Amino acid sequence: MYRDLSHPIEAGMQTYPGDPPVEVSQTATVSEDGVAVREICCGSHTGTHIDAPSHTEPDGRGLEDRPVSEYVFEARLVNVAPCRPRERIGPSDLPADLDESADPVDLLVVRTGYDDRWNTDAYLDHPYLAPETAVSLREAGCGVAADTLNPDPTPTANASEDEPDGFPVHRTLLGEGLPILENLRNLEGLPERFRLYAFPLPLRNADGAPVRAVAALE
Repeated sequence: MYRDLSHPIEAGMQTYPGDPPVEVSQTATVSEDGVAVREICCGSHTGTHIDAPSHTEPDGRGLEDRPVSEYVFEARLVNVAPCRPRERIGPSDLPADLDESADPVDLLVVRTGYDDRWNTDAYLDHPYLAPETAVSLREAGCGVAADTLNPDPTPTANASEDEPDGFPVHRTLLGEGLPILENLRNLEGLPERFRLYAFPLPLRNADGAPVRAVAALE
């Protein structure tokens, strides 16, 4: 059994502030042209997507520099929902045995419940990982996927002075070649362990790309 964890790509969908807007238009129809064709314009970090190390690292690899098998992840779910706006997710929220070498995982999937705020202003004030949480993940050799816009805090009018500047979680994980997936949905009720397929679009020199994120459930 499979579960789709991806947001559909559609015109006007939410993006990271300053990213290109998503535009979808009909350029041909069956009735008038014999075929249906749509034009899609969007950024490389549109919707449910995966980041490449080159997203934040000057000498980081792009997505095409990895074999396709590296986009099949042994995943573990941690449920921290419900979360307050802009709540810090600390190392104590991680599974205590995350770095157990006897049963390793590639990806920690963090459910905050914020996917139900998708396409609203409230989605911008999502929970985020504390920088020290990213260090713990790096030490465990584990990437992160979340049902939020960003594992780092997204700048908004509601940001506080004690929030980290920039992209420390991105730098910590992508700097070690560990994956980051953003804007997942439909995580409620997933088992603690599952396999996650997240194949990116084959963009040349991609710093990120939309994925169809799918959980394979036994």
